[in-house]
Amino acid sequence: MKRKLSYIAILAIAMNGCTSMLDVKPNSFSSGSNYYKDEAQILRAVNGCYGVLQELYVSDYWAMSEMRADNTNYQYDESDRGAQQREEIDEFLITATNNYVNNVWTQLYRNIQQTNVVITRIDGVTFSNEATKKQYLGEAKFLRALYYFHLVRLFGSVPLLVKEVTGPEGALTPTKASVEEVYAQIIADATEAAANLPATYPASETGRATKGAALTLLGEVYMTTKDFAKAVTTLKEVTTLGYSLVPDYADNFDPAKKNNSESIFAVQYNSGMETESSNYIFVFGPRNGKKDLTGFNGNLGGNNIPTPSIVNAYEPGDKRKDASIFMYDSPTNAAFAESIAFGGKLPLIKKFYHPPYALDGRANENWPVYRYSQVLLMLAEAINETGNGDPLQYINPVRKRAGLKELPAMSQAAFRDAVFNEERVELAFEDNRWYQLLRTGKAMSVMTAHGIEEKKRLSRLSPASYNIQPYQLLYPLPEREVRLNGFAQNTGW
Repeated sequence: MKRKLSYIAILAIAMNGCTSMLDVKPNSFSSGSNYYKDEAQILRAVNGCYGVLQELYVSDYWAMSEMRADNTNYQYDESDRGAQQREEIDEFLITATNNYVNNVWTQLYRNIQQTNVVITRIDGVTFSNEATKKQYLGEAKFLRALYYFHLVRLFGSVPLLVKEVTGPEGALTPTKASVEEVYAQIIADATEAAANLPATYPASETGRATKGAALTLLGEVYMTTKDFAKAVTTLKEVTTLGYSLVPDYADNFDPAKKNNSESIFAVQYNSGMETESSNYIFVFGPRNGKKDLTGFNGNLGGNNIPTPSIVNAYEPGDKRKDASIFMYDSPTNAAFAESIAFGGKLPLIKKFYHPPYALDGRANENWPVYRYSQVLLMLAEAINETGNGDPLQYINPVRKRAGLKELPAMSQAAFRDAVFNEERVELAFEDNRWYQLLRTGKAMSVMTAHGIEEKKRLSRLSPASYNIQPYQLLYPLPEREVRLNGFAQNTGW
């Protein structure tokens, strides 16, 4: 018997309004038959896709893709246990009823529905310019591919919805799609998007998905599926589109220097609008940071704080360390065991910390989804894996900018380790680390070793913490989805 997917309950919310950096007002359109009659209305729907993209990246998605790994953990406060389920993500102690995991699942499917509205309705609209229609369709398909890429890496086999759900009957589905089927859809969407999206936009349209963004996503998909030859071909095409490394690594995260030559795709935030600010420092900063860090009273979140592992991962003289990590020095740190490893200081992610704050403490950082340096490092990795070509020409410019010596020629195995370490520090805190560990097959070994070190320094951790089993490389499907739909739960959960 077919059953109703509970995550579809939120689709009415998704389609009755959207908030976007592209000036879409809440409740400015509906999903009824009286709408989507002309290209201006389709444009508003596409803009709404970017609005829900913002919401994903200020959700707890970062906890599942970065704090899950060895780059960050959380600041324990025994007086406030309200976020314990988030902390369990870090320690590999979650259950299928974890609220944060469920919320990210729901958000991803809500966002997929938003893209499916555009994809389903666009053929019923007459466009004055076919290229405009293809662009809007390409934007929606790029975003849908991105969301499914998140889902398949986090959960494995998932429901594959590729048409708009317009009512309860449309939400019925008997099975999950296989991992192979999900990847096939991602590749199809990203390929079509790359063919139809422009390489650039006017300044007034900054933030939209481009040909480079779609190709970078496609290249990362090929890296993940270990089709390295296709990854090389795809990523090399990105290098022809005019991107370049900015001279100063820190400029990639400076709110005053957004959307520079290195930015391929970034989630746009705007502190000038009440609902559009990013505010990551208020979630990530030390709990005891309060007014002296931000200028505003109240505890910070204490989430996603750098670990000794990542602090020690930078080579001597690496300029990226000071651009990425800030050490907060305060007598109040003594109350927190996490400070001991840093001589009484507490680290925070400097990439998302740019005081002073005005306008009621709103922060203005974009979230970098894809930067050109990642393309260069993935290309170096893919070339090394194929055994054809020179990977050094792609990794060494990244190292040179960081103030490090160029790498010499080395064996394939040695270069594999070198580029692995380079990707870690270059992309630290940008929601890549967990995916990198999965893609390279190092999640079990790295996280087991990390857990041993964490339990040595943090007595609060139980023996069960970081007792990592292979099945935990996938998150559990939310329990309510299993219960309501009869899905087979991921093995081990």
